[in-house]
Amino acid sequence: MSLFLEVVSVSEAVEAIRRIAPPPRYEEVPLEDALHRVLARDVAADIDIPGFDRSTVDGYAVAAAETTGASEAIPAMLRCQGRIGMGSADAGTVSPGSCRYVPTGGALPRGTDAAVMIEHAEQIGDDVLVHRPVAPGENVVFRGEDFAAGKTALTRGRVLSPRDIGVAAAVGADRVSVAKRPRIGIISTGNELVAVADTPGPGEVRDANSYLAGAFVTERGCHPVYFGIVRDERSMLKKAVASALEQCDAVLVSGGSSKDERDNTAAVITELGEVLVHGIALAPGKPTIIGTAGGKPVIGLPGHPASAYVVLVAVVDYLLAAMHDTTVSRRTIRARLVQNISSTRGREDYVRVSLKNGEATPVFGKSGLLNTLVQSEGLVRIPASSEGLEVGEEVEVILW
Repeated sequence: MSLFLEVVSVSEAVEAIRRIAPPPRYEEVPLEDALHRVLARDVAADIDIPGFDRSTVDGYAVAAAETTGASEAIPAMLRCQGRIGMGSADAGTVSPGSCRYVPTGGALPRGTDAAVMIEHAEQIGDDVLVHRPVAPGENVVFRGEDFAAGKTALTRGRVLSPRDIGVAAAVGADRVSVAKRPRIGIISTGNELVAVADTPGPGEVRDANSYLAGAFVTERGCHPVYFGIVRDERSMLKKAVASALEQCDAVLVSGGSSKDERDNTAAVITELGEVLVHGIALAPGKPTIIGTAGGKPVIGLPGHPASAYVVLVAVVDYLLAAMHDTTVSRRTIRARLVQNISSTRGREDYVRVSLKNGEATPVFGKSGLLNTLVQSEGLVRIPASSEGLEVGEEVEVILW
């Protein structure tokens, strides 16, 4: 077996991983269980929202035309016909030259089309002095102005936020159709790995990648299934991957993907299915593997956690998004470099940076060091067509 079948660009790797993504499956869930789920069908308003003309302020419901020219010196005088209670089934009618007190959210009575803020009015007995004119519709939300009956309030593919949950509740969606959470098998391989609870001996390290990858897929709305540590023995890895494929929609294997002859991950994928990509023009993360087995994606990640995380962000993120039938959503910020960053043309580099006062400082470290993950706030992507970035350049930082 060759060390690398053929190194491909990051964009080619992304396209390959999108092609093999299993189609999403859907389920209906109660609204209270829908937070951060991906909406599978549009949610439309069942009725006009609001279902009545309502005030957005505490004040007085008026006919706007009757406040024309009102000022502190010459206020408009209106007769107060009482108060409107919250939740009143019928706010009644206001006769010409009159008004009614209305609380925030209260219904506007017939004969009115605006609300005067209480700060701009003065009540003396049954009379109200209006010190500032209002325009028709001012401080008012009309029936159906928010969402008309049948109008789409939330579109499919949206990742439901707390705000979206509130909107869904307001339009009567007590249950919503969402994409099922993909089950992602997580395997770490390597003779040097020990459990997190164990104290590593000489030549050993704790298994960080299982938790790193598991947390990443959880953050992307997937369900990680952990298969533990597998030693560098091809038969054992093949058994673990086969078991993961039976139970999961995709499998991530960290380690066992290197430049030496013990490239067990590629060999196992070949035995169970097909290797599509073996090597990406990406730093860090060149030895990444993309393959399929049993019609499901199997991805080989680098063993170093820092490198594995870059691959998760740069490539695997697109697989998880496709499995939800949505797009990759990233938080980014613009910043100016305070130091030159060199790069090799033809390779896409992802450089960790720290951020302070709008400036991005590269966080360089030896391969395999973990401290760069916690000392940085994000990544700067250097395109394959570039030989680096210069101090003072404005860059886009992909936030962790």
